[in-house]
Amino acid sequence: MSDRGSAKAPATSAAAAPARPKKPRIPAVLLKLVMALTGAVLVLYLVVHMIGNLQIFWGQTAINDYAVWLRTLLEPVLGWEGFVWVVRIALTVSVIGHIWAATLLALRAKRARPVKYAAGNKVKGNYTTRTMRWGGVIVLLFVIYHILDLTTGTLNPNGEHLAVYENVTADFAPERWYVTLFYVISLVAIWLHLRHGLWSAIQTLGWNSNRREKTLKAIATVFTTVLIVGFLIVPISVTFGWI
Repeated sequence: MSDRGSAKAPATSAAAAPARPKKPRIPAVLLKLVMALTGAVLVLYLVVHMIGNLQIFWGQTAINDYAVWLRTLLEPVLGWEGFVWVVRIALTVSVIGHIWAATLLALRAKRARPVKYAAGNKVKGNYTTRTMRWGGVIVLLFVIYHILDLTTGTLNPNGEHLAVYENVTADFAPERWYVTLFYVISLVAIWLHLRHGLWSAIQTLGWNSNRREKTLKAIATVFTTVLIVGFLIVPISVTFGWI
């Protein structure tokens, strides 16, 4: 006797597949701490680098001898250029860590905000996001160009190793005003990025308070401005013939 009316039960798997365990999520506080610490390393390097650059105002011998001195620093232990390579490795690790932490935080913030900013916060939120995101991209491109220009000498019109004075004066000569302009634009982007980054680091490390907010913001602005002016004065001075 046929059983046409009866429905056939769907086949079920013998056992449900076990759920994959989720990877532990890196706390946002730790990512912000990584950004703050790696940023501190980069800022410290910028301060020392800026002071070293200013020796060009003491003449050709001073800046070129400074470049040689850096490569002989701790030479009995690290060898020729050993100290320079230690600094380069530390900077590379810091840059990678900084970008990694910033990228993860940006992706999390985007996923956690399904609703767009309210009208009152839209301009402020978009400005901050764009400043840090595009500022970071400009800074990265500038660093790559700067290395090829004044470190390896690949893009430099003189490009002689350890001839810092000659390389700088050839690079920012009046007829190469466009290179100076590119440096100015890039350093302004660094100013915006660094100013906001310093303020974020102060908040991350818990040094901020309502009473000290204006003072700390002013300190971050003044510090960043002095630093960037210290870098800007060299290419501008060469272009206008002051060096």
